[in-house]
Amino acid sequence: MINAERIARDVICIGMSAGGVEAIMRLVALFPQDLPAAVAFVIHRSPLHESNLPSLLNRRSRLPVSEPVDGEPVARGRIYAAPRDQHMLVDDGLIRLCRGAKEHRTRPAIDPLFRSAAATCGRRVVGVLLSGAGDDGVAGLIAIKAAAGVSLVQDPAEARHPTMPRTAIAEDDVDAVLTIESLARAIRALAAGEPFEPPARSEQRPLPGRGSCPGREVS
Repeated sequence: MINAERIARDVICIGMSAGGVEAIMRLVALFPQDLPAAVAFVIHRSPLHESNLPSLLNRRSRLPVSEPVDGEPVARGRIYAAPRDQHMLVDDGLIRLCRGAKEHRTRPAIDPLFRSAAATCGRRVVGVLLSGAGDDGVAGLIAIKAAAGVSLVQDPAEARHPTMPRTAIAEDDVDAVLTIESLARAIRALAAGEPFEPPARSEQRPLPGRGSCPGREVS
């Protein structure tokens, strides 16, 4: 059972790389219009080319999707996409953008978002890793777990590129390995402060191998 404590996990941080566009498009389409959480996601992207991903997601999502500006307040019921060539952070109820050093040879990277959310929002954070190559986001998931947040990964058997979720499974004691449909159900429950029971192992594919902000709620 995840979230037996019935904590409202209202800061959802999602990371992905190769194959992640398909995954995030499927996932946001399953979010309800009244999701009581803020969602921020990072996908590895070229610093040289504009992307129409927010507009594509807006066609499928019941929640508004945008690239935030530096200092924008974090609000429930919105989805924030990391802009190209900038790391996106969560800092005391605000979105911060910076051109710090690349991590995992990319900017934006997933780990800075996950680490910052863990440091400022602690147990309210749900970290999610979707399809991707490499290990960006794994250290960030570990930071989220260390801060009493929840860590979830896409089922590698479903992911177009399974390396990123497989690495998280191998290196971190993730709370659940779920399909996109189950991830959406888990996020809805956790955001509402409800417990979530992952599907029984027999109902899932076999696994391949193996600071806080007290009193500060997103508006």
